Amino acid sequence: MTIDALLALAKEAMNRAYVPYSGYRVGAALLCSDGTVYQGCNQENAAYTPTVCAERVAFFRAVYDGHRDFTAIAVVGGKDGEITGFFPPCGVCRQVMREFCRDDFLIHMGGAGGAVQTCTLAELLPYGFSAQRHMQ
Repeated sequence: MTIDALLALAKEAMNRAYVPYSGYRVGAALLCSDGTVYQGCNQENAAYTPTVCAERVAFFRAVYDGHRDFTAIAVVGGKDGEITGFFPPCGVCRQVMREFCRDDFLIHMGGAGGAVQTCTLAELLPYGFSAQRHMQ
């Protein structure tokens, strides 16, 4: 799957976000190693703490279906349904990625005007907790 196709699926997911408080929609498209893609969108809550990010929705849907091997994720976000800048995953989402992904897992962030930034999980979360570190 191309980066552009994955970003398009993230944009589609962005439009399903439930964001009555901030108005900021975020969509994610998670690529499994077998080619399956899981989409997720952010979902806000009046209490804020129960709010969940698009990336975690995508991961949890995939894990529920039995997937544990992931290649990449695309993330886009913005206000009023438009991509307005880069929306890197938050710290909690980065740690969820670390639970299931290797250092070379790719994070593609789509920005305004079709710009794309890509980094690895190791670059985004250099000292994350992992099962390997936990067991040492």
